[in-house]
Order: sequence, then C-alpha cells, then structure tokens
Amino acid sequence: MIRVLVADDQALVRGGFAMILDSYDDIAVVGEAADGVQALAAARRLRPDVVLMDIRMPEMNGIEAARHLTSGPDTTGVRVVVLTTFDTDEHVYEALRAGASGFLLKDIAPAELAAAVRVVAGGDALLAPSVTRRLIDRFARQAEPPARPAPVLATLTQRETDVLGAVARGLSNHEIAAEMFVSYSTVKTHVSSLLFKLGARDRAQLVMIAYRCGLARG
Repeated sequence: MIRVLVADDQALVRGGFAMILDSYDDIAVVGEAADGVQALAAARRLRPDVVLMDIRMPEMNGIEAARHLTSGPDTTGVRVVVLTTFDTDEHVYEALRAGASGFLLKDIAPAELAAAVRVVAGGDALLAPSVTRRLIDRFARQAEPPARPAPVLATLTQRETDVLGAVARGLSNHEIAAEMFVSYSTVKTHVSSLLFKLGARDRAQLVMIAYRCGLARG
C-alpha cells in the first residue's frame, strides 16, 4: 500500500486528489495539510511514501517544505511531488534543487495521477515528457552552468555521459535505448551506475547535476 499525504491550501483541491487516490486499491491517503508547516508536521508524524506538495501555500511554501522533508533525518525516504500550474508557477527549478522527485499539473487525469504516485513511490522520478521536457526547457536555463564540464564528469564513461545528457533532456529509458540503439536493460544499468557514481537519489537529481556541470542547456 502506497501512503500519500496531500498538501494544498485549497480544500477542494486536497479533497479532489484524496478522493481520486483513495479509489485505488494500492494507494491510501493518510493525511492532508493546508500549508507547508502542517505538511512537515504531518509527514513527520505519518511517514507517508509520497507527499503531493503545492508550491504556493501560506506559512511555508511548498519549496521550503520540500527542502526540509528531503534533507531531514526524520523524514528519510519520504518523496515529494510538486503540484504546479505550469503557466503561473515560477519556482519549479527551485523545487528540483529542493529535492522534489517530480511534477504534476493540477489538471492531470485521475489515472495519470495514480500512475505518477506509483512511479515516485517506486523510487524513480516523474519525468514524463508531457510535463518535464517543458519544465526543464523553461526553468533549468535559470541555472548558470560552468563554461567547462565539472571534474565529476571525469568519473563517467563516454556512454554514461551520453545517457546523462539524454536524461537531462527528459528522455525515458525506452526513448534513450531507441536513440542510442541499445537495449532497455543496458540503459537501466547505465542509469543505475550514474545514480551511484554521482550520489544522486533519482533522475531529477541527475538532471540537476547535468545542468550544474554544464553538460546540458535549457
């Protein structure tokens, strides 16, 4: 059973997401929060697998709450998915830096919402092409990568470097395999190696590393 906490300052939004997720046999909404402070307290008390976190909330915004959740020793393993309205939120890049594992648009279809929760709970980042490519293109360019690749890239093989660049472009493992003419399992092995070598928790952090190292551009 995947345990989910929904944090949003709009009661109707919280209730809608909770109703949708509770309709699935493998997902249970264990709590709701109306602001970042409540979200932190609830996450520490309930230890959900996934927190759906709105960005714009009173008391403490979702970015700051995500930063506390992903770095706090008492919330280890709690994964954050940011809820965003793409056309208005200007802080998605900051959410990546805060440790968010993915993004959802608030008008997401119910089945896609459940699938996203499963993906993140399973240890991957939500880098769906329909959302993340646009997010990366718009917000990752806010970073100022160095003119030359960072030394950390020297630990990677050329193939791993190529895969990291593809991940930074928002490609899935299947898409990377097709582009590089290798098997899906080979790509999965390379991604696992990248996570280990670069000390990244998930694909979202790999994207951040790629941009910070100057490997990719928005």
